[in-house]
Amino acid sequence: MAAPPRRLLFALLSGILFVASLATLAEAIYEDQVGLADWHQKYIGKVKQAVYHSQKSGRRRVVVLTEENVISSLDLRSGDIFWRHVIDKNDPLDHLSLSLGKYVLTLSSGGTILRAWNLPDGQMIWETHLQTSTTSKPLLHVMSNNKVAKDNLVLISSGRWIYAVSSIDGAILWEKEFSLDGLEIKQVLQSPENDVVYAVGIAGSSKLALYHLSAKTGEILKDIQETLPGGLSGEIALGSDNVLVALNKARSSLFLIEFKSERISYNKVHVSDLVQDLSGTFKLQSLSNGVIALQTSSTVSLLKLKDIDGLEVVQRFDQPAAVSDALTISEKDEAFAVIQHVGSQIEFIVKFTSDVSIEFIREMVNIDQHRGNVEKVFLNSYIRTDKTHGFRALVVMEDHSLLLIQQGKVVWSREDGLASIVDVTTSELPVEKDGVSVADVEHNLFEWLKGHMLKLKGTLMLANADEVAAIQALRLKSSEKNKMTRDHNGFRKLLIVLTKAGKVIALHTGDGRIIWSNLLPSLRASRFDGKPSALRIYPWQVPHHSVMRENPSVLVVGKSGAESSAPGVFSVLDSYSGEERNSMRLDHSVAQIIPLTLKDLSEQRLHLIVDSNSNAHLYPKSPSALNVFLHEMSNLYFYSVDIQTNVIRGYSLQKLCDINGDEYCFSTKELWSIVFPSDSERIAISETRKMNEVVHTQAKIIGDHDVMYKYLSKNLVFVATVSPKAAGDIGSALPEEASLVAYLIDAVTGRILHRVTHHGAQGPVHAVLSENWVVYHYFNLRAHRFEMAVIEIYDQSRADNKDVMKLILGKHNLSAPITSYARPEVVVKSQSYFFTHSVKAMAVTQTAKGITSKQLLIGTIGDQVLALDKRYLDPRRSANPTQQEKEEGIIPLTDSLPIIPQSFVTHSHQVEALRGIVSIPAKLESTTLVFTYGVDLFYTQLAPSRTYDSLTDEFSYALLLITIAVLVAAIIVTWIWSEKKELRDKWRLYLCNHLTTKPICCELTLLKPYRKATYAIINSGHETKELSSSNSSFHKAYLVLKVL
Repeated sequence: MAAPPRRLLFALLSGILFVASLATLAEAIYEDQVGLADWHQKYIGKVKQAVYHSQKSGRRRVVVLTEENVISSLDLRSGDIFWRHVIDKNDPLDHLSLSLGKYVLTLSSGGTILRAWNLPDGQMIWETHLQTSTTSKPLLHVMSNNKVAKDNLVLISSGRWIYAVSSIDGAILWEKEFSLDGLEIKQVLQSPENDVVYAVGIAGSSKLALYHLSAKTGEILKDIQETLPGGLSGEIALGSDNVLVALNKARSSLFLIEFKSERISYNKVHVSDLVQDLSGTFKLQSLSNGVIALQTSSTVSLLKLKDIDGLEVVQRFDQPAAVSDALTISEKDEAFAVIQHVGSQIEFIVKFTSDVSIEFIREMVNIDQHRGNVEKVFLNSYIRTDKTHGFRALVVMEDHSLLLIQQGKVVWSREDGLASIVDVTTSELPVEKDGVSVADVEHNLFEWLKGHMLKLKGTLMLANADEVAAIQALRLKSSEKNKMTRDHNGFRKLLIVLTKAGKVIALHTGDGRIIWSNLLPSLRASRFDGKPSALRIYPWQVPHHSVMRENPSVLVVGKSGAESSAPGVFSVLDSYSGEERNSMRLDHSVAQIIPLTLKDLSEQRLHLIVDSNSNAHLYPKSPSALNVFLHEMSNLYFYSVDIQTNVIRGYSLQKLCDINGDEYCFSTKELWSIVFPSDSERIAISETRKMNEVVHTQAKIIGDHDVMYKYLSKNLVFVATVSPKAAGDIGSALPEEASLVAYLIDAVTGRILHRVTHHGAQGPVHAVLSENWVVYHYFNLRAHRFEMAVIEIYDQSRADNKDVMKLILGKHNLSAPITSYARPEVVVKSQSYFFTHSVKAMAVTQTAKGITSKQLLIGTIGDQVLALDKRYLDPRRSANPTQQEKEEGIIPLTDSLPIIPQSFVTHSHQVEALRGIVSIPAKLESTTLVFTYGVDLFYTQLAPSRTYDSLTDEFSYALLLITIAVLVAAIIVTWIWSEKKELRDKWRLYLCNHLTTKPICCELTLLKPYRKATYAIINSGHETKELSSSNSSFHKAYLVLKVL
């Protein structure tokens, strides 16, 4: 077939290349992809203090201080964060207050650091360092309506020190150290005239001291001391202007202490005479006007002070309740709130201290039952349109969530328990059911076409602002990432997290929304006298994908108390609904949890729980689980690391333990132990391989086509020790005094496979172990820089398996059984590099088949996650690699590891107080799912070797179809042009041969298509003939052409 004219071909190819270039540009657009494959959620943690700032106009806000060491300003209307600061854990926040209506004051580090923050934007105004006793509980008191100075005095006390600081610039106006030995200030008060400061303290356990100080100079005006019989516990509440209520040392009686001029008088009241059936611990809370709240875990009693004569019970709440601090309403009256549980609701009650018997507000509020009891209440008032007082309350629940209650309903809520995640596991979503209606298909097809046409307009830059917004909305909607069914790529999963409060929450990986939550009754502190703690969460039952009659489930393991001997707690939850299937309180402690790879007949995973007596208990307790376990028991070994005693021990399982009648309990036998000398080494960290890690191949082919076999023992343990002087913070030891020793140990035999010492190095140490290599991070005191070292270990016993004939004939030992008792022939390669950042956490990417290249996920000191290619940490890197090494992909050696800004998987986001990084394999081999948690949460999809096995979600199918259509049209047009060209050639050849004398130079021009031609002009260069439709020669030519 003849080619089309060159100009037309050039124009056609130019158009196709232009369309293709647009497709390339569309793939390069990154801004449109924000939020499609990742999400970031901000939290603050469990609130322990709150102060309101409600102005008549502008934003109404509440400033809170949390247990996660966060100070934050929240919008009272929505609960959104205006600003927040996450303070380092080494500087714990103690108190929070407001000054002059525009400063937020925080006291931290045991009363040694006072800071002022700007209320609107959270910028720090000033910082003052104080010298106090860090062992005592500090106090912060802001004097209001001060007539002595132009600004509000800020009083800070700790131990026997008291300071007066200006709230404007943080200058110390005066300071006072009391001379009484062992004094600890418990209360700081101000006189009604604001010219005298009262400081109440306890010296030893029985001496009570009262000081009158000048608010202007700090001079001691009066000093009164009294010894109380039986001693004091240190808990003191203000009963009235001149009466204190103190709890005695035995916590059985209350002292009513009155201050009169130069002396102290007191009266003793037994708590049992006031409140009957009082059990457990209780605390005193001063309200105002002689009203005191006596709180236990299950009851609240309101007491009224009758001068020094005694106390009377005004009202008692027998349900779990919480009481707020008193809130000033007028010069003579104050209000407080009581919130108690009544069935499935909570009751919001507001009372005035002038007459506790009257209830100003009583409202019933519906809340989620999986939030537990109310723990704290912060009351706030506002003026209604009818000029009466209205009240709202900020409520902290047992699960660490935060609610705002107003007018009988929950205005907003925050799930701030997610700021204290202790463990994470995942679960697959249900399989999508077959069968879809025709209407759904048509609707989905219409939405699909509409979305791709809009994306095409956006690609061609023809979309307006509304259409761009519609494109983003359609992408989020049509991405199907939020569906509650599993997808073929394995991107949609449930992230099931366990929080410090004992609450289990399931998050959807699509957008991070909460699917279900459950506060486990067995881990609720309100139901136990001790302090139960959540330990770990594991997959419990994962039914086969073809058998979906049972939902998968997860296992939560915890302890019922803080002691090491406290009994353990088990809870099994449905992964899809969060319902608790089973719960049990164990009759033994939990010292170590060992998940096994074995399953019973019901596909429940086997777990070993080692107690404090070194007995191993098998779960689940079923005959099939016991049979499976006994069959494999001889091959099961485990180890324990005791940091306190500086010892690592290895164990095997023996016969049944001595507990009568328990066939699921097994005794252990210590096989080996490694005792590190405490005067030279302290255990810093230990790491092992992930149980579910998949290794694609055990052979590594290097540049010269030689083969190195990885040492892939699952019993490999990495242990790092540091010298005792280097166990502290960076700089606490000299380079000559510091050292770090890295060990590779076989957990079955206790054999040390490799040992390397880094002189002049100290912690903190972070490490990750994967396949046959370990990477660890530490600080080099000599170079004053952080370093990362890598160790790779290879199996030399298989080095002879390089002959192809041996592999063909089966004379290799690749499939021979391996025993840890045989002395391994290993070779180790190691290297160290400088690294710019300090590290908080480390992990390694995990993929479905282990084919994709590995990347290190490094949580930096800046609370971001850096993805570092493992090739940069290849110990075989050299300054001048050979050509073979270059072909292998070995990077030339540099002294430091590169920090590429585009390699931060968290982009511009910060995961505040980052604690952990989890990599989850997807079904798609190229992609891994990364979940990072701290005070914040961040989730994203990561492709270490790019998405080589799939098209991206942003691939424009509409553009592809248009390109195909253009190519098909181009083929058709080209064919037509070719046919016409061939026709002209045939006409020219025939007519020139028969009608002219010079056929070579002959040219035929059809003035109209030949089927309807009326005439044609034949030009031979020497003569011109015109043929009409009546000419016989024309008809002859037409017939010849038709035959042809």
